[in-house]
Amino acid sequence: MTNVEKQLFASPRNHRYILTVTVIVVALFVWSCLVVSFKDVNESSLKIAGNIMKGLIHPDMDLLFNVTKQSVLYLLLETIAIAFLGTIVGAVLSVPLAFLAASNIVPKPVSWLTRLLLIVIRTIPALVYGLMFIRVSGPSPFAGVLTIGITSVGMLAKLYVDAIEELDTKVLESMTSIGCSTFEKIRYGILPQLLSVFMSVTIYRFDMNMREASILGLVGAGGIGAPMIFAMNSYRWNEVGSILIGLVVLILIIEFVSNKLRARLVKG
Repeated sequence: MTNVEKQLFASPRNHRYILTVTVIVVALFVWSCLVVSFKDVNESSLKIAGNIMKGLIHPDMDLLFNVTKQSVLYLLLETIAIAFLGTIVGAVLSVPLAFLAASNIVPKPVSWLTRLLLIVIRTIPALVYGLMFIRVSGPSPFAGVLTIGITSVGMLAKLYVDAIEELDTKVLESMTSIGCSTFEKIRYGILPQLLSVFMSVTIYRFDMNMREASILGLVGAGGIGAPMIFAMNSYRWNEVGSILIGLVVLILIIEFVSNKLRARLVKG
């Protein structure tokens, strides 16, 4: 037996704590199983499930690869544009809010009020924002951009605040002692410390916004979601299969690229 194993077995065991957690988890699992009802699953439901699988296996290839405005490729490009523009809007709005919420930059009351505003923004679901903006601008990709922008602010500003509050203030004190102006302190003292973190967080949020943009199409805020729900309501499962295949491939590509970019930013 190795030293690591000896230390592991020699460590004290809190059996009461382990037993309590186990009982709670098992009770929640049993309760969840009792709540789930399978009475609506009948022969027609199984047939629909079979048709869905058949549509995924045999997608509509013409819809997947043609270049019309109804094709999957065009709708995916529209979804990317919504997610990208929404992320840019959210990132731009988040920067001033993050500085106003940072307790080491502004007075505590201002920081507290700004944080409260960010909590309110994060509380409202994206679909609710989407429905509100659709009432303002009508069903369009612009409503999707506004929705993605506002929902991005809640998360981005919070993570930006964390980065700002971890700033190395010794650099700023040194720059003050040699007579640097406020602009010079921001340009050469603050931005170099924050830029890579802000970029990494923004790229991660764009990855999330791609999924958000796909869902927002369900309420008419542009993107690929609306054609997918129309195809599902019309039982055109081969079209649903084409849309899902295109969406999965796109998400995988963006996931791969965003991970590479974030890794490079961290190393840099």
